[in-house]
Amino acid sequence: MIEIEKVEKYVGDLTQWAIEFLPNIIAAVLILFIGLWVVKMINKLVRKFFERQEFDLALEHFLQSFISIALKFLLFVLVITQLGVQSSSLVAIVGAAGLAVGLALQGSLANFAGGVLILIFKPFKVGDFISAQGVDGTVTEISIFTTKLSTFGNQTAIIPNGQLSNNNIINYNAQDTRRDKITMGIGYGSNIKEAKEILLKICAENEKILKDPAPVVYVDALADSSVNLSLRFWANNPDFWEAHFHVMEETKYRFDAAGIEIPFPQRVIHQA
Repeated sequence: MIEIEKVEKYVGDLTQWAIEFLPNIIAAVLILFIGLWVVKMINKLVRKFFERQEFDLALEHFLQSFISIALKFLLFVLVITQLGVQSSSLVAIVGAAGLAVGLALQGSLANFAGGVLILIFKPFKVGDFISAQGVDGTVTEISIFTTKLSTFGNQTAIIPNGQLSNNNIINYNAQDTRRDKITMGIGYGSNIKEAKEILLKICAENEKILKDPAPVVYVDALADSSVNLSLRFWANNPDFWEAHFHVMEETKYRFDAAGIEIPFPQRVIHQA
């Protein structure tokens, strides 16, 4: 009889607790669903706002993600508080959890901080061609933790922002124009003056090569088997590679026509 009375008491207490706590559960569920709808609407408004403004694309993605995460965290706090968790206890729990997560995700936090630094100081933007971490490519996306590059071979390279923000970056699109340096070797018996005139004429005839600053050619080195000429010219960034490849190909044609030798390694075999 005593055991039955204890069970009945436990059931009664549980039922009483459920009746008293049920309104909080219902309210928390309502807050959750209504809050998710409100967050969705706010995110939609934020997205439309950015579409009407001329913000940097990377900054838009970053802010949208940050706003969405912040709103969902606030909603979580409201739901937990409605369930009866005290604010002081919640702060202590969040603090302890934050410390544990911070220690476990040091690399991710470094990448997050790196993403913030990239968005603030803007060493590059979406569409720029950069060289970083041994990878050359066009920036296609800057997210919170990583940056994506599209390489020459159309592969996608993903670089953590932490490493990207703490190492050297070459941004080839930071300036409107770019200087090329092409080294050509000619034989010691070839006419240096004629070779220089041919190179300058190629540049003068190419509309993609800028005339100011004017192209120049120097004798760069008297090497073991060749006289090295260094051609330097400027071109607008969109025209750079087209101008570069045109000069390389046209130089070979015109040197051959003028009888100017381009030395290449040769091996002589003597028969015993």
